[in-house]
Amino acid sequence: MQPRVLDPKESYTFSKYFDLPYAPQDILADLGCTLERTDSDDLPYLEAPLEWLPALSESLKRRLKRVNTTTEQARREALIFPVIDQICDQFNYPLNIEYTLSVSNWLKGSLDYYIPSPHNLVIIEAKQSDLTKGFTQLAVELIALDEWLHHTMPVLYGAVSTGEIWKFGRFHRDARQITEYLLLHPIPQELEFVTRTLIGILQAEPTRVLVEH
Repeated sequence: MQPRVLDPKESYTFSKYFDLPYAPQDILADLGCTLERTDSDDLPYLEAPLEWLPALSESLKRRLKRVNTTTEQARREALIFPVIDQICDQFNYPLNIEYTLSVSNWLKGSLDYYIPSPHNLVIIEAKQSDLTKGFTQLAVELIALDEWLHHTMPVLYGAVSTGEIWKFGRFHRDARQITEYLLLHPIPQELEFVTRTLIGILQAEPTRVLVEH
């Protein structure tokens, strides 16, 4: 039997998982889930025209030249939020920032960005620009969201970003499996892919399988 790494008597917030020294698969095993890593790109993707995308790209390029992005707050406000805000504004999605969630002593804290939709997209900023630990935190937040939601959508999606790089994840609820997409997507070079993927997730048909650090 695999040894436990989480202390049953301990309380864990989402951000605390970022600091744990354990392997992601061991943490997720204690939460009743498995981890799969893939280099595929089978994420939902919007093909329709986006007339506003060039303007967003130019805006991000100007910010990268003008803003000192050495702090987490600067990366979040200058690079992550503008992308999410533009999508929510264009498609009229509600946007929750620092959304508090409490499921259990092991699953509680604040989601950096939470967009209610058929697939309930979660986006976090990777602390210390560490996408590896940031993805572990994202996975735990998706597990918490799974237990909190009452609808029967089979899949939940999330993304973790440093502001300049994005990475995606997926949670198959019935199989209790987290999928980590290994491909990294730099901004602004792959802004179109990131934007179209985020929108594709939010707009995916219900029958389809779909944290700043």
